[in-house]
Amino acid sequence: MQSPDEIFDLCDEQDRVIGQARRADVHANHWLHRAVHVWIIRSDNRLVVQRRSGSKDEYPHGLTSSASGHLDTGEDYLTAARRELGEELGLRDCVLEYATKLPASARTAYEHTVLYMGRTDADLFPHPGEVAGLELYTWAQLQAMLTAGDAVITPPFRQLLEWYLTRQNAD
Repeated sequence: MQSPDEIFDLCDEQDRVIGQARRADVHANHWLHRAVHVWIIRSDNRLVVQRRSGSKDEYPHGLTSSASGHLDTGEDYLTAARRELGEELGLRDCVLEYATKLPASARTAYEHTVLYMGRTDADLFPHPGEVAGLELYTWAQLQAMLTAGDAVITPPFRQLLEWYLTRQNAD
């Protein structure tokens, strides 16, 4: 659960930790920090997309990755990915594969953003304080939303989708 007093690692442009600060200060000042995203892809190749809780301090009710969150101080990306899957979706045993890392910028909400992907049809149990709901989308639907400039898609999720869809179209 989020607290404005939660402590985040501050990072430089190369994602090296250079200090710590409160969540509220990090977000208010647009300081570079770390986040992880996890995509759960079902056997029918649809992506599980999370509708964020209205209580979130950034992008309430926005559409985002299946699970996502900030890294705890000193935590590595994979550990954070597994923690977020458990906290947000109740998913404990899913093989995750590293997909990409996007550098922190205004387009990623100042987050160094790492994406992991997992394929499973396991039951998901969204945490009501974290997740307003889960929706399934095809890649074509997501592409159409991006093309239309759908404002409900959170900026980091938008960047990850653009990276993925560009890569898929190039293959």
